[in-house]
Amino acid sequence: MSLYSTGKGLVAVFYKLLFRYEVTGAEHIPHEGGVILCCNHLSNFDPPLVGVALPRDLSFLAKDELFKVPLFGRLIRHLHAFPIRRGTGDRQALKKGLSLLREGHALLIFPEAHRNKTHHLKKGKPAGFFALKSEAAVIPCAIIGSYKPFRPMKVVFDEPLNMAALKARKLRSADVTDVIMSRIQILIDQNTES
Repeated sequence: MSLYSTGKGLVAVFYKLLFRYEVTGAEHIPHEGGVILCCNHLSNFDPPLVGVALPRDLSFLAKDELFKVPLFGRLIRHLHAFPIRRGTGDRQALKKGLSLLREGHALLIFPEAHRNKTHHLKKGKPAGFFALKSEAAVIPCAIIGSYKPFRPMKVVFDEPLNMAALKARKLRSADVTDVIMSRIQILIDQNTES
C-alpha cells in the first residue's frame, strides 16, 4: 500500500472525528481521465480534506516555500504535491500540471493562490490556463466551514463546466478563470448559512 493510500485512510478517520465533514456531489467526479478541481482556499487543512472527499487520488499545486521545510517538503512530494512559485507565471509548474492532466490524473487548484477565510472570493489566477490547454473535466468545488473541532465541514463538488462551449467562444484564460470563480462563489453562497 502506498504512502498516499495509507495517509488518506488515516486522515479520513481523523477528519471525520474532528471535523465531521460531509461530501456532496462526488458523483460529478469522473472515475478516470484528467480532472481539474478548482476550489476556494480557507486553510492549510484544505488539500487533505479535498483529498479524502475525492473518490480517487489527487495531485495538487503547493507554494514552493513548503518544499524547503525539512522532512515536510519530502512528505508532501510523496503525497503528490508539486511546487509552484506564486506570482511568477512558473512555467515549470504549469507544464507539470498539464502533463499530469494529460496522463489522466486529478489536479487540485486553489485559484486564489492564498488563503481567504471570507465568503467572498478574490480574483483567481491559473485555473483558466489549465482548463483551456487540457482536455480535462473542470469541476468547481467549495469548502464550507471553519475547521473548529466537532463543528461540521462540507465539501461540495459541482457539475463539470461545459468546456466545449467556453472554448467555442474563444475566451481568454482570465475569462475562463472568472467563469470558474463565479461557479465556486455560487456553491459557497448556496451552502453557507446566513
